[in-house]
Formats: sequence, structure tokens, C-alpha cells
Amino acid sequence: MTSATAGGAAKVTPPPADKGKRKSVTGTRKLMAAGFLLPALVLLGALVVYPIGYSVYRSFFDKSGDNFAGFGNFVEIFTDDTILTAVKNNAIWVVVAPAVSTALGLIFAVLTERIRWGTAFKLLVFMPMAISMLAAGIIFRLVYEQNPERGVANAVAVSVHDMFSESAGFPKARPLPVHPLKAGGGGSFVTKQPVRAGEQVLLPLVGVPPAKMPGDAEIAAPAKTAPDKVTGTAWLDFTKGGGGRPNAIDPKEFGLKGIKVEAVKDGKVVDSAKAGADGTFTLSAKADGAELRFPASNFREPYNGVDWLGPSLVTPAIIGSYVWMWAGFAMVLIAAGLAGLPRELLEAARVDGANEWQVFRRVTVPLLAPVLAVVLVTLMINVLKIFDLVFIIAPGSSQDDANVLALQLYRSSFGTDADPGIGSAIAVLLLLLVVPVMLFNIRRMRKESRR
Repeated sequence: MTSATAGGAAKVTPPPADKGKRKSVTGTRKLMAAGFLLPALVLLGALVVYPIGYSVYRSFFDKSGDNFAGFGNFVEIFTDDTILTAVKNNAIWVVVAPAVSTALGLIFAVLTERIRWGTAFKLLVFMPMAISMLAAGIIFRLVYEQNPERGVANAVAVSVHDMFSESAGFPKARPLPVHPLKAGGGGSFVTKQPVRAGEQVLLPLVGVPPAKMPGDAEIAAPAKTAPDKVTGTAWLDFTKGGGGRPNAIDPKEFGLKGIKVEAVKDGKVVDSAKAGADGTFTLSAKADGAELRFPASNFREPYNGVDWLGPSLVTPAIIGSYVWMWAGFAMVLIAAGLAGLPRELLEAARVDGANEWQVFRRVTVPLLAPVLAVVLVTLMINVLKIFDLVFIIAPGSSQDDANVLALQLYRSSFGTDADPGIGSAIAVLLLLLVVPVMLFNIRRMRKESRR
């Protein structure tokens, strides 16, 4: 600095002592900033950097950790059938789960803009996000229960199936040796002797649990004979508490309502009928001299639904539970992006003659591309480390078929036959799979910040 003196000469004053010390934007000295950052850096190093480094180091050693194995553990990942299944399932998860969740989120976000109760619908769809993975796994383990009386999925499947296909009424029914019936092949039963018109035919069966009897079945009654017809009774030849007589209709025995009876001559069905509530049935004169047959359709096992947690469907079933949870997350983010779209562009497209599908495909989706990318990348990272749902939903018999890398990492590191070398190699593989996705996300974010 300079100042004027009495003689007119300029006097130079030295700068302040701390002028050369640079400060940060906030005015904080670098040493003080480093002091504040040091605890965070120590925790980052202890909880992130060191475990990653040690996992990489440990992946090159054998099970005991004493012998160098090179890339042997990584070769094991791609040669062991169980681990290879986990790799394949992870690929399915990465491709299917984020895409389906994002697509559903997009559809929900667009449609809820047009309905009156859109906010309430969004709340319902987003609500599963408030549930932990553990709770969701327990819920869907019950949803996929094989028994239709407990599992919602199979209850729906059985109901739909029975609407279009008649279910068998008596899967365990059979005749006794003293009955006038014998095995007819293929699960059917036929009379031992041909029947005649004008005679009463008795067709008793046993082996039907009381709970499986039709609710509107009535006490069995003898059929009325007719000279030009074949009549008879099909009933459950069993009296509760005992005391009944074989081949005789006792007072407390019920008719087999709905059971089908066929008249067969020379291997061809000439007539058929179904028993009424009291077990009686009537066949035309065509049945005279024919054998009566209970077809196998009366005794086949009832449709019991789909084996959702079997080896072939367990992975799609678990992905379905994941979509149920995360479609709401995708919907909320996409709806937020949708709210920020310039409406004048959408209206301009409609004025130019575009229909709603064209507006959605040509205008809405391209404008939402950055948001869709965020959702898709976030879900891809999320599914790479999926563990809870697979561990809880998949039963022990099909857990190998539903296996994923995170679950295999747990089993290899802490299971009964743990191999820390394999577990570390799987951890490194997961890291290598996540890194490209993270780099893509960082690159995309930088591009967005430059706009």
C-alpha cells in the first residue's frame, strides 16, 4: 500500500502478515477444514476402503487363507453349478426387475394424472415402500402358499380354473371288493355285469371324506324303476358310527351328487347321466345290456393351483414381490418429473393432431428420459444386492434355483461349509458389476449439471 507524506513522496507500507495465507471459499483455513474432515475420512477408510481392499486381497487366497490361489476362486465362480446359477439369476434380475418396475411406474404416473382419485391411488401404490424387505418376504411367502385355502395366488388361480373346467368331486372314492364294481383301467370303475332296463342298479363307493361331500347332498334313496330305462343309485356306502350294511342303502348314507355315470357298449359310450342330490340317475333304453362306468374324471385330483415356489417359477415369483414394492418408488419419481414438464409442448402436439398415444410416445417419454434413467439405474444397483426377499421367500427345496450373488456371498462366507476365499471373490465380482452402473450414473449427472 502507498500513502502520501508531507514532502509529497509516496510511502510504501508492507502488507498485513496474513495476506499470503489463502482461505477456502467459506473463509476457513485448509488446516481447519482438514481437521473437520478427518473423522469422516477415517470412518470412510475403516468402513469402506479397508474392507474393499481386504476383500480383494482375500479373494486371491484359498479357504484357509494361508495359500495363494491366484484367480482360482474367480474360476470357481464360473464353473461351480450353484454359483453359476446365482450369476444367471442376477442377470435375470438386472434385466427384468428394473425394467418392469420402471414401466409400471411410468404407466401409473401418467394414468393417475387423469383420474379423480389419483393422489389416493399413488398413496396405495407407494405404501409397500414403507414395509421392510423382511416383512414383504413373509407376506409373499404366504401369498405363494401352495394350499389354495391359505395362499392368495393359488386361491385366485383355482377359482379362475374352476370357472372354465369342472373339478372332480370324489378324488379318493373307490369300491370295496364286495361291491358290484371293478377297476376299468385308467382310474375308472365299471360294473362286473351288464345292466338291464327295468332293473334297479346299485353303485356304492367308499373313501370319500365327509368334508369332501357336496354340501347339498341328500340322504340316498332307491331309484324308481321304469320298463324302458336303466335307473340306479350312486351313494357313499358308509354309515357314521358303524352299523351299515354293504351294498345296501342305509338310512344315514348320502348320495354322490354330481357323479357321472356312463353306459358303455363295445368300448363306446352310448349314454351318460349325472346323479342327483340323493344319488339317483336315469339312463335311456340305449343302456340296456351295457356296462355302467364311473369315468376317471370323477376321481382325478382337484386342481390345486400353481407351484409358485417350485424350481421353474421361484425366481419370477420373487421378482413379482420386488416389483410390488418398488413400482411405487418409480411412480413417485416419474410423477415428480411429469409435473415439471412444459404443458405447452403437450398441448402443441395435440393441436397438431397427435393422439394421446403419440403424445405419450413422441413427447412425454423423451422429455422424461432423464428421470427414467435415474429410476432405472437406481433399481439396477438395488437388485444387484438383492438378498432379503430371496432368502425369505424361496423354500429350502428351491433356494438353489432362486440363488443370487448376494445370497451366495452370505452362504459362502458364513454357511456350514464356509469358504472366505470364494465369498471374497463373489464380493469383488459384485463390486465390479456395480462400478460400470455407478460410472454411467456419475457421467449422466455431470451432463445434467452442465445444462
